[in-house]
Amino acid sequence: MTHFSGTYLDAIRAALHDAMEADESVFCLGEDIGAYGGAFGATAGLLERFGEARVLDTPIAEQAIAGAAIGAALMGRKAVAEFQFMDFALLASDLICNFAAGTHWRWGAPCPVVFRGPSGAGVHGGPFHSQNPEGHFLGRPGLKIVAPGTVSDAYALLRASIEDPDPVLFLEHKALYRRLKDQWDSPPVAKLGEAALRKDGAKAAIFTYGAAQHLALEATADLDVAVLDLRTLQPLDLDAITALAKRTHRVLVLTEASLSSGPSAELTARIQDACFPWLDAPVLRVGAEDTFTPASPPLETAFLPSKDEVRATTQRLLAW
Repeated sequence: MTHFSGTYLDAIRAALHDAMEADESVFCLGEDIGAYGGAFGATAGLLERFGEARVLDTPIAEQAIAGAAIGAALMGRKAVAEFQFMDFALLASDLICNFAAGTHWRWGAPCPVVFRGPSGAGVHGGPFHSQNPEGHFLGRPGLKIVAPGTVSDAYALLRASIEDPDPVLFLEHKALYRRLKDQWDSPPVAKLGEAALRKDGAKAAIFTYGAAQHLALEATADLDVAVLDLRTLQPLDLDAITALAKRTHRVLVLTEASLSSGPSAELTARIQDACFPWLDAPVLRVGAEDTFTPASPPLETAFLPSKDEVRATTQRLLAW
């Protein structure tokens, strides 16, 4: 790929195309990814370019998709498995967590498989098509979790995930698919486990990822606050996190995932452990309510973190 101009969704498609062009061992499988081009169009055109042997339509059976992808990866292929919605990755969590994530530890076998698909709310998909499942998968040894929040990261992090020898859960926020646009003349490059500073500031730091970073940037545009995009939830870039927390002395953790037992809880604990002597205020958190995602648009808006909530919490933190 040379010049690129397109959306977050176009970047996902470009990354798949370029990875398959560069390496014949890369193949895709999932529900309706072939002739239909995927539920959101992420795989459109791949069947025509690479054929049925490398773009496999599967039944609606997430366990079978995961099992086939893992088996192929253990036999030397690089599998990219699409779940039509990441809510249904939970159906395959036994294979992902107990088998794929453990092969390297158990007998040293690499398992290069990417489990990718749309996650997140904000599009009125209701409780079965709007979840942020990262909390369920955090803490599973051997599994990496990636959540790109920009067009260039959607491309670069997917390429890096496909090349990684370990299984990767790749969360694409569906509300970003057609919202974000970007262009470049040479392919962007990124490493798993490296955070990115999206906005610098001296008085506080917001740690976030995925679509929530845009909420943070909008809410604090005129405030002297740093915004760090984690990009990878597992492994975390602890060096960048602790350095920024120690420099700004105040921390807000912002996620779209629910507060209980999720990434914000883990981040808060890590920051408190490593940075407590440097903090001038408690670590504050903003996240979704601990309930299912409502289908009703007004209720979904109330359920999700808002720009006003992020701004008010940030100002409370600055006044501490």
